[in-house]
Amino acid sequence: MKKYILAFLFLIALVSCSKSKPESNKQEKLSLRNGAGKLEQVFADSTYQLTGVAISPDRRLFVNYPYWMDKHSYSVVEVGKDGKAKPYPDAAWNSFKKGEDGQNKFVCVQAVFADEKGYLWVVDAAGIGLSEVYRKSNKLIQIDLKSNKIKRIYRFPENVAGRDSYINDIRVDNKNGFAYMTSSANGGIVILNINTGESRLVLHNHYSTLSDPDYHFKMNNKEMKNDKGEVKINSDGIALTPDKVWLYYKSLTDNNLYRINTSLLRNFKISEKTIEDKVEDLGKFVATDGMEFDKDGNLYMGDLEHSSIIKIRPDNKMTTLVQDTDKLSWPDSYSISEDGYLYISCSQIHQMPFFNNGQNLTKLPYKVFRLKIK
Repeated sequence: MKKYILAFLFLIALVSCSKSKPESNKQEKLSLRNGAGKLEQVFADSTYQLTGVAISPDRRLFVNYPYWMDKHSYSVVEVGKDGKAKPYPDAAWNSFKKGEDGQNKFVCVQAVFADEKGYLWVVDAAGIGLSEVYRKSNKLIQIDLKSNKIKRIYRFPENVAGRDSYINDIRVDNKNGFAYMTSSANGGIVILNINTGESRLVLHNHYSTLSDPDYHFKMNNKEMKNDKGEVKINSDGIALTPDKVWLYYKSLTDNNLYRINTSLLRNFKISEKTIEDKVEDLGKFVATDGMEFDKDGNLYMGDLEHSSIIKIRPDNKMTTLVQDTDKLSWPDSYSISEDGYLYISCSQIHQMPFFNNGQNLTKLPYKVFRLKIK
């Protein structure tokens, strides 16, 4: 149990323009907190904790389950039109058991992402119970949705995603041939050339990828803590602007938002210092887990502390689309469908016993909702 509690310090599930002013953002958010919005439930699981969600261009729905607790079964599923889940891409990839090597099976899947070219990307952090990487089996898997077959498995050297790392969320730029992932355990951004397989870790231990020590993240009307004190979760949410020019990212347990030009990240010859010097601080918004852009450049996040979904326009003005303390229990990950719905997974991380003096406050089932945004 101790290793689980320690590991949750590194938790994820556990995420344009002028500078934003925290005061004006707060004022608009509060005034619009009761904004109208209908959350439609599209999936529920009464047994296993889910984190990630992805909706493909042809509206196929995928959900993933990390191997955090002893009670675990499948890692990635496709949800059929009847609402039933089927292990994806097959049972074999979802059959991992402790003791196996885990190189060609899902070990601890943290996120799924469906791109515009018909591929599903699966981030396997391989950190069972959020402990160290299991037998060097962390990886990124690319699946062809037409054939439902694995196209490629990407693996990482120790200096990019080593034993103490926990790769988290992902966004893919097929236009330029790169993928970007957050590294939550130690703070940083993993850059992957999806054509060559070469990868690099940048902004490691940089202030923009580390949770702000002065921000006191609150859930259940109290600071989120475990037996080691206040919980601090580093770089987690990540999103690409529609033109793929800017990468937005943030830590989970504060309200700071940052971005950097992707041209700097794609050039592996550029120095770390140059990248650090070009980070842009966009101001203070909300504490969110994931985030996602729509095609018009609007950025969507969850306001974890207020059980809300918020929208940040290209001019950095923020509005609240919906608030629901019952349904939006730790809105975790996001995906936008071609027909204008924002899909939202709710993982109830704050209800786990690790943060409630050993008491499990989870209210089953775990759910996935969608919200009409266009």
